[in-house]
Amino acid sequence: MIDLYTAATPNGWKVSIALEELGLAYTVHPLAFSKQEQKAEWYLKINPNGRIPAIVDRANDDFAVFESGAILIYLAEKTGKLMPTDLKGRSRVIQWLMFQMAGVGPMMGQANVFFRYAPEKIPYAIDRYQREVRRLFEVLERQLASNEYVAGKEYSIADIAHWSWIHGHEWSGVTLDGLPHLQRWTQMIGERPAVQKGRAVPPPGDVGEKDKTTLDTGRKILV
Repeated sequence: MIDLYTAATPNGWKVSIALEELGLAYTVHPLAFSKQEQKAEWYLKINPNGRIPAIVDRANDDFAVFESGAILIYLAEKTGKLMPTDLKGRSRVIQWLMFQMAGVGPMMGQANVFFRYAPEKIPYAIDRYQREVRRLFEVLERQLASNEYVAGKEYSIADIAHWSWIHGHEWSGVTLDGLPHLQRWTQMIGERPAVQKGRAVPPPGDVGEKDKTTLDTGRKILV
């Protein structure tokens, strides 16, 4: 059993989608940002950075892993799935995973902040981050023009990481118009049953003790 500490964010969805794709049993512990639960002392012992997601692998001496990309690699290597084992194939997946971690995620995050949340609308900042997000999308468009999946012929953790952010591109104010290959890929990944299940974790709203639920993959929702 794996304990997943998460919230309904793109980085959180990466891990819940991977767990669903891998068929691993897990318990969901939703953290409420409004209550700063991710900064609680007990949680900082799991993730010193005070962010989500994080996991604790109860089957591996309660081993804790934080940072979404690191968790994806850990789960792929634990199961031998969602990442090639040959040196070149593994490297390609990790390269594109790092592209998401260092580029797509941070740039879309900044676009979200200035386009949606900032109390003062700063046109320069909005334009700067939206243009960079679009540029990164165009990089992916070129890659997907000759590859079915982000890192090549096989579905991998690189696809999970990218889709978790890119499917919400409208929230960043960035269109996929003129990017047919990225549109094709986004729709294809979004139609996977495990992706749909993982995207729904944690469920909307608060989960109380009376609402504890064991779902079909063995995951449990706890408070």
